[in-house]
Amino acid sequence: MTGLPPRSSRRLFLGRASLGLGSLALAELLGLRAAPARGPSQEPGLPPGIPGLPHHPPKVKRVIFLCMAGGPSQLETFDWKPKLAELDGRPMPESVTRGQPIAQLQGQELKILGPRFPFRRHGESGQEISDILPWTARLADRICILRGMQTEQINHDPAHTFLSTGTAISGRPSMGSWVTWGLGSESADLPGFVVLTSVGGRDPQPINGRQWHNGFLPARYQGVPFHSHGDPVHYVRSPAGLSGEQQADTVATVQALDRMRLEEDPDPELEARIAQYELAFRMQTSIPELMDFSGEPAEVLERYGTQGADGSFAANCLLARRLAERGVRFIQLYHRGWDHHGDLVRYMKTCCGLTDRPTWALVTDLERLGMLDETLVVWGGEFGRTPMFQGKGEDPGRDHHIRGYSMWLCGGGVQGGRTWGATDELGYYAVEGATHVHDLQATILHLLGLDHERLSFRFRGRDFRLTDVGGRVIREILA
Repeated sequence: MTGLPPRSSRRLFLGRASLGLGSLALAELLGLRAAPARGPSQEPGLPPGIPGLPHHPPKVKRVIFLCMAGGPSQLETFDWKPKLAELDGRPMPESVTRGQPIAQLQGQELKILGPRFPFRRHGESGQEISDILPWTARLADRICILRGMQTEQINHDPAHTFLSTGTAISGRPSMGSWVTWGLGSESADLPGFVVLTSVGGRDPQPINGRQWHNGFLPARYQGVPFHSHGDPVHYVRSPAGLSGEQQADTVATVQALDRMRLEEDPDPELEARIAQYELAFRMQTSIPELMDFSGEPAEVLERYGTQGADGSFAANCLLARRLAERGVRFIQLYHRGWDHHGDLVRYMKTCCGLTDRPTWALVTDLERLGMLDETLVVWGGEFGRTPMFQGKGEDPGRDHHIRGYSMWLCGGGVQGGRTWGATDELGYYAVEGATHVHDLQATILHLLGLDHERLSFRFRGRDFRLTDVGGRVIREILA
């Protein structure tokens, strides 16, 4: 194409040349309609949110999502079923499962598997929690258990995508991206959305980057994974032989050149890239300090069960608290190992042994520091497990289950010591307080001060939102 100014692009040409209704229609088709303009941050240097947000006074400032990847069994954790124990080993009534989606048990004889661990009542609230979670049981009066969770996807990757983005379609923004796009960040030296992963248990499922992707939102709102080995964040460390002063001079020079280019050819993508370069430079100082646990009191390290940033779930929980202290808005911890198709008892002991005490330690530490009231902690997986057993012999497991499973919430704006929802006596269907994944997402946004129906982004002619066309705030559990 001729006649374009030097260093211009087709997108900039269309953006400048588009006048009249016909050009507006073209912009719609190409997905070029501008997002709402950003206003100045409340504090200089902080990544901005959208002017006018939050929609209403928030109950919390941040979210820590403890994602138990693989699907923990609700029947061994938070949903005691005495009838299931009574019928252990008997055929599952065909009337219950007829026409229902089943992952790996299709065409097989379906037999009931009773709970593998006893439950007890805990706290003043009398919440029923399995003996395999003795530390979480200490939180009985602080957590709100959701027993009627439901999702639409019965296999791991699409179910994770649905939980994170509100759809099984790849390429949509994740919850953390929606939140940081809407509200901005409170940290000038760290990303607003950070992802941590740990492994331990049976057949750890892979976690795809689409779970923390920004989708069609600006790139600066993508989640940043921190790694347990080598550099916590790739490509942040200065090259060998380059001093801090030299690095600062280089960054300043590149910034000056980029801003000259911006004045000549305004481009939101270039502006976002400049901001990320600046953040990366600041992270060269902030990341080593963040990952250094030597300043933590010995009793705190003992409480979590870790001595350093070793990539364990325990270390990641402590790191999550440190990230929260430094203003990170959305922190997502994945523990991979909950896919218990076999050896259920053995691997439930493994996974609970790795995650139970650190979860208690995180909540207790947030409360000790006066941060729990402004933090929402979420615990749960992409789905639950079937009341029917899978496998043979003395080491059975459970298949994937989407019609009724358990998660819990804790922190600001949520009633502690509360159980919401219930499944039937066999633990198959949610029969009270059915809670769709979109309801959970709507509630998380609500507690952050965001209206899930109004937080939308126009892309390719349609207004998209995290909860698609569904979702309701679970007001019954709000404090």
